[in-house]
Amino acid sequence: MPENEKDDETVPETNARYTADGWAEAASGWVANEALFDSVYAPVTKAIVDAAKFGSNQRALDIGCGAGTLLEAGVKAGTEMVGIDIAPAMVDAARHRTPAATVLIGDAQTMDIGAAAPGAPFERIVSRFGVMFFDDPVAAFTNIRGFTAPGGRMVFACWRSVDENPTFGRAGTEVLAAELSDPPAPPAPGQPGPVAFADSDYLAGVLDKAEWSDVKINPFDTTLEHGVDGSDGVEERLTMVLSTTTGRLAADELRGRLDDAAWAELLERTRESIRSYISGGSVKLPGAMWLVTATNRVD
Repeated sequence: MPENEKDDETVPETNARYTADGWAEAASGWVANEALFDSVYAPVTKAIVDAAKFGSNQRALDIGCGAGTLLEAGVKAGTEMVGIDIAPAMVDAARHRTPAATVLIGDAQTMDIGAAAPGAPFERIVSRFGVMFFDDPVAAFTNIRGFTAPGGRMVFACWRSVDENPTFGRAGTEVLAAELSDPPAPPAPGQPGPVAFADSDYLAGVLDKAEWSDVKINPFDTTLEHGVDGSDGVEERLTMVLSTTTGRLAADELRGRLDDAAWAELLERTRESIRSYISGGSVKLPGAMWLVTATNRVD
């Protein structure tokens, strides 16, 4: 699952987008725009890395490693990094980016990670937007804890509510969605999807049932800056919108029934929506997340 990082997807429990086939289809946009996603989510990456405190003589596991952002950070710190992702294209990208890391194709909810990547238990578990898509999160976090060293530390970032995050269904996405015959349902808390853990009490309960200890769920608020190299960020945000579920559906459906002029006009209306988020010369969206830390209990 992409860095994890899966932004304005939809979330019904039976949604095929969260199967291996669904993520395989979604991965192409992330891989093609890896540098852009890394730029926009740079503050989130820094928060995770700072909290994880990677170091030498450590072994760390990245859940939903995507194209390898956290793997790269860990390797630079001298940590032995292992990543797992359900999307083959993501795994290929991460292997190319961080050849020193071990990158596995699989589902962290059920996979025997220790058998697939033999070695000492992990002192660190990290994830950037990669842990919200499990059908059974208690089972998933229990499985992950089974490969974590006693006293090992888990650090991950996940989204808070839709209302707090314009990246879901606004800032251009709503323009494309309005033209679709069957637009994606809004993300729903408590179901597999980007805002599965919007309710911190629910998340705390999941981690408690999975027997993690010292759980801390702290608000992390940041600005998602879309401008790159002095740009106003409009085209960058448009690229990200077109890489998400709504954008892919729009390209598949609308390009088939709109002529070039009508498609261009639709994209211009999308840009106009995005421009309403320009502040100080570039597109800036508020980002509201949880920064979560927990420890594997010492028996």
